[in-house]
Amino acid sequence: MKAVVAPAVIGEKENPVLITGGAGFIGSNLANRLARSGKKVLVIDSLARPGVEENAAELKRLHPRNISVLITDVRNEAAAEAVTQASAVVHFAAQVAVTTSIERPLEDFDINVRGTLNLLEAARSCCKPPTFLFASTNKVYGDLAEVELEQTRLAYRPADEHLRAHGIGESRPLSFHTPYGCSKGAADQYVLDYARTLGVPAAVFRMSCIYGPRQLGTEDQGWVAHFLIKALQGAPITIYGDGRQVRDVMFVEDTTEVYARAIERPSFVAGRAFNVGGGPENAVSLIQVLNHIGRIVGRPLEISHSHWRAGDQRYYVSDTRSLRSKIELSPPTPWKTGVSLLAQWLKEARPPPRRDDAMIAGDAR
Repeated sequence: MKAVVAPAVIGEKENPVLITGGAGFIGSNLANRLARSGKKVLVIDSLARPGVEENAAELKRLHPRNISVLITDVRNEAAAEAVTQASAVVHFAAQVAVTTSIERPLEDFDINVRGTLNLLEAARSCCKPPTFLFASTNKVYGDLAEVELEQTRLAYRPADEHLRAHGIGESRPLSFHTPYGCSKGAADQYVLDYARTLGVPAAVFRMSCIYGPRQLGTEDQGWVAHFLIKALQGAPITIYGDGRQVRDVMFVEDTTEVYARAIERPSFVAGRAFNVGGGPENAVSLIQVLNHIGRIVGRPLEISHSHWRAGDQRYYVSDTRSLRSKIELSPPTPWKTGVSLLAQWLKEARPPPRRDDAMIAGDAR
């Protein structure tokens, strides 16, 4: 793929923050936040996912002097060259759909592992390597089948009181399930070892379920937005499993705060892996989210059930105490407030696409 560079506005005296997948969901929100604070930002995105080109155009419109866009794939030389000119790298670009990884594991590996190594090697080549922040996933902990759960009418919850109070910590043994879990887990470990062995000031953020404005959710990724989009369209919604599975959903503004603070305080996080999510106070089941969405749209939802999907966790909630002890963070947005804000954005924004494409290299989570 040939790289295409938007008209450059990045000043010569200030190296930009490079965001891969910067036209995608979390990437575009972070780019907007950093540019609004006066930072120079270089967005890299392949624009492979429908709709993200509008995010790129909006970022350029909102911040013509602070944001530049490089249209390329993270596996390309142009992406590596951009790393050498960056003050910090935030790496969101990935193949993120479990179903796609099962169908095309070689492509999944190539994007998630080789693409990450391409960027790490570029960072390593610098006299002063840039801060490197990698968006990993809670899937590195596997399906957590060993966690004893209790079943209530609406949700699963751990039998262990400490786990119920605090969530899954970073000391949990890694267990890669599905090709997606393997590729993201391998990249996760490479990033940590480039910090440990090769001197790159890198950190890993193992992300839970992020949602919010600019998210174009599908069945494979971005389930909160996907449920809202279907509900607003009056379309049927399929739940895989029984709907009692629990996640600690995190509003995107809270997520961008994590990255913005880590960019400012790289020594506080370098060499470590941290769980990033809404925490126990935002632990919610699919059924509970759907009940709230039904109240938002003001009508019953058409819901059907299908088989559990490979590697699906019945319960995952992030223990975020390690991260909060390192960087000062605002209290997380209550999930009902965040879901209502996303619904309002979806009503006011462009009509969401109906096509359920999994994202590929260069896109954000």
